[in-house]
Amino acid sequence: MMTAVFWLGAALLAAWIVLVFFWHGFWRMDARLGSAPVLPPGGKWPDVAIIVPARNERKHLKESLSSLLAQDYAGRFSVTVVNDNSTDETGDIARALARDSGGLLRAVDAPEKPRGWAGKMAALHHGVMAACERGTPELFWFTDADIAHAPDTLRRLVFLAQSEKLGLASVMVRLHCASLWEKLLVPAFVYFFFLLYPPRAVARPDRYAAGAAGGCLLIRTAALDDIGGIAAIHDAVIDDCALARKVKDRGFRLWLGLSDTSVSLRRYDTLSSLWAMVARSAYAQLGYSPWMLAGALAGVLFTFVLPAFYPPGFVFGAPWAHFPGLVAFGLMTASMLPIVRFYGLGKGWALLLPLAALLYAAMTASSALAHMTGRGVSWRGRDV
Repeated sequence: MMTAVFWLGAALLAAWIVLVFFWHGFWRMDARLGSAPVLPPGGKWPDVAIIVPARNERKHLKESLSSLLAQDYAGRFSVTVVNDNSTDETGDIARALARDSGGLLRAVDAPEKPRGWAGKMAALHHGVMAACERGTPELFWFTDADIAHAPDTLRRLVFLAQSEKLGLASVMVRLHCASLWEKLLVPAFVYFFFLLYPPRAVARPDRYAAGAAGGCLLIRTAALDDIGGIAAIHDAVIDDCALARKVKDRGFRLWLGLSDTSVSLRRYDTLSSLWAMVARSAYAQLGYSPWMLAGALAGVLFTFVLPAFYPPGFVFGAPWAHFPGLVAFGLMTASMLPIVRFYGLGKGWALLLPLAALLYAAMTASSALAHMTGRGVSWRGRDV
């Protein structure tokens, strides 16, 4: 029995050696949106159109749009907010802000989404078409209506895109992390996202990895046109990564990282709210494949949950048999520390990664169950 425990721990240790030392340093969290000088390469700031799809965003829209209107950007930019068939006061708030913006902000209402389209994609497409009525910009900035940005965010994004000759740049904004459930699950959410889409691999043209964070995404118009526009991903549930995949396949360069100064205004104070957010797209991430689901659940339970049983075994059982698994647990915990520090939490929260992983496995299973029973996916109170 103890020999089996030892060899299982050795397998865990081998897995964590690969993840920590050979999986593109995903856990380092060192891909950060940098500062920007006065002028970009070429000496001219390109025109940018900012598109904000908004559905039932009464609570957050004013603060979000105000942060966009306050951008300290020396080039020309415009903001188009798309009221996506909201059932609250979103449209009224958008129109009131537009009236007071001096023409910088335009508020438009999206038609009902076409059959086969995801709602957000239809709204983005409508926003792009509306923005181009004023002239075609060199860059589009897609940002969610529940995010507030520092005044220099656009300048920093554009400088990065111009200096690195990127087709697409996106940042994972700082998510709200104050409640108990947020502290347990939000850092782990970012950790698992970068595990799937390591920024260093995403940035390398010779690596297949292609990921993006749709809450704050800058895309070159030439890249968007080259893939066929938003219509190319019209039915995507995980639209940001689908867009990144299309763009990278066409030979454009990507960048993905973290931002300290763009913050989500949306709170997840309860487990149910976080559960709904993750379950919305978890099974789609697996291509709606039962085989992928089984593999993913087995992988999470083996790699992230099983190591938690080795420290107690080392203390109360046979130390020699549990030592490899104990080291694996140590590597796993250490890999969690950078994102825990990013959110200003105590180091002890890193020890709870197995619990967070177990909950994410349950969320993924519930996402699959919802799909298999025909309940589908909803977004802001509407089926996608």
